Amino acid sequence: MKINVFADTICGWCFIGHKNLNKALKNFPNIKFDIRHIPFQLNPDMPAEGILRDKYLEIKFGGKDYAAPMYENMKLKANESGIDLKLDKIKKTPNTILSHLLIILSEQFNLQSEVKEKIYQSYFIDGFDIGDMDVLIGIAKENNIAENIFKEFINEKNIQNVTSKILIAKEKNISGVPFFEIGKDFISGAQSSIQLENAIKSNLN
Repeated sequence: MKINVFADTICGWCFIGHKNLNKALKNFPNIKFDIRHIPFQLNPDMPAEGILRDKYLEIKFGGKDYAAPMYENMKLKANESGIDLKLDKIKKTPNTILSHLLIILSEQFNLQSEVKEKIYQSYFIDGFDIGDMDVLIGIAKENNIAENIFKEFINEKNIQNVTSKILIAKEKNISGVPFFEIGKDFISGAQSSIQLENAIKSNLN
């Protein structure tokens, strides 16, 4: 069964959705799933070097205090999915193009779930800059993807490919992520593992 997951790597709700999807998939050990990562950018105009977190919160929400209620809700939902978000550790909001490239490359090795998980953990739990090449090379190596393979994958053609994939969401009028295409069903938001499991079941019939 093919499942498309529209997500951005700096999206906490996407991290929650990723966890819940993986939990749902465990209940179908005999089904072969083809999980595809479709890149999305919450901040398409983000400079390549990213911006300081405080400045980002000021631009996006009007300041840290205004963002606090949304993030508190996110932390509660994350805890329900077994994630302990450490948002205070985040010092920079990065451009996510390179992290999307690493996930797409990892699909060639059937390691997309592991790589995506590590990228989310690195950002939301460790507070690392996932727009930083050295951080991403470390994640690649940890998953047995050689540094030179990743570096060679970062070329104009593949960057253009990511950009074109990002446009797919616009064409489908997807304005928020995570967004799941499970068979014939479309599911928006960080839904529970039970809801995702039910969607999978309905598409097996």
